[in-house]
Amino acid sequence: MAEDDPRTLVSTEWLSKHLKDPDLRLLDASWYLPDMNRDGRAEYEEAHIPGARFVDIDELSDGRSALPHMAPPVEKFMSRMRAMGVGDGHQVVVYDGAGIFSAARIWWLFRLMGQDNIAVLDGGIIKWRAEGRPVEDMPPVVRDRHMTVRRQNHLVRDVTQVSAAAKLGDHEILDARGPERFRGEAEEPREGLRAGHIPGSRNIPYRSLLNVGGTLKKPDELRQVFAEAGVDLDKPVITTCGSGVTAAIISLALERIGKTDHSLYDGSWAEWGQFPTLPIATGDE
Repeated sequence: MAEDDPRTLVSTEWLSKHLKDPDLRLLDASWYLPDMNRDGRAEYEEAHIPGARFVDIDELSDGRSALPHMAPPVEKFMSRMRAMGVGDGHQVVVYDGAGIFSAARIWWLFRLMGQDNIAVLDGGIIKWRAEGRPVEDMPPVVRDRHMTVRRQNHLVRDVTQVSAAAKLGDHEILDARGPERFRGEAEEPREGLRAGHIPGSRNIPYRSLLNVGGTLKKPDELRQVFAEAGVDLDKPVITTCGSGVTAAIISLALERIGKTDHSLYDGSWAEWGQFPTLPIATGDE
């Protein structure tokens, strides 16, 4: 696979060359966990890549759900994109302030909505600024643009489907959380959640897929990460994490190595961990 792929991942060099393309739409999807002590919107307002619009993961979600930032209804997604001037015929590039973190979630959300012309900026605004490339603090001029959405239901899984997959063992369930949380040795950041992981799942900490500096590893290196974790790539994959954000980094990595039969458990541990009737495993089992 080519290093720059407008359907998965593009470099800062690619973006620099295409920054003034009339049909390019750039999204800043910076979002952070509470313990990171960072404010994505404030950072965007201070400095962003020229022309970028800010997209709030928490706002672009299903407000009817008690679970965090669940995928929004089609109508809400269309409405928010239109208001940002993102629509049919656009090449979208999404980035964040951590290298690759929350941007992958927006990439997956676009794919869920049937939009394939979207890529994550490898290394995010950190790499962009380190290379001395331009930033600005002015909001872009936005013009409405219609977007045709066709939700791809095969890209998302609910708790019932994941429970069945865990029992049957016919999928690889890959958990992006850190090893301590996966093994149940660390307390969950969300109150009231049990510690541990879905029985039969494997731990692929999202950081293991990234280089120092926040860029995604090369396809051969990604395959090695999956192989060392014992992942059978002949099986379809379900990705999961704490709340459906870093799971998308595994989804992006799978797409980069040419594996397309993967889906994301949107509720992730925020849902599974709260139900006492669902089984959990601890340690490395």
